[in-house]
Amino acid sequence: MIAYFRRCVAALLVVNLLAPHAAHAGLIATDATLDHQRLGQFLERADVQRELRARGVDPAQARERAAALTDAEAAQVVSNIDQLPAGGVGIIGAILIVFLVLLLTDILGYTKVFPFTKPMR
Repeated sequence: MIAYFRRCVAALLVVNLLAPHAAHAGLIATDATLDHQRLGQFLERADVQRELRARGVDPAQARERAAALTDAEAAQVVSNIDQLPAGGVGIIGAILIVFLVLLLTDILGYTKVFPFTKPMR
């Protein structure tokens, strides 16, 4: 049983090593006015406004709230935006993550999604 667990962990590690990892791009903000300007520019983008509307948020209200942020809060938000992956995980990465989570929960015996797994319990 321990050998089976070790093989599963080794397989997961190999898959993790072969999976592409997202690169992180970012700028270091040095001025509070630049943070507010950058946040405003981000909220003006059409794709961001589309996503805000899809989540039930009025883009004009989001701009008002962003303008009301303190300098420290604006710097934190811009820092969080800068730390997001440049290209995102992508559909293949998302499918792989879901598959691995379901596989792990099957092996641990919490779910029974895949017929080829045997629960540890």
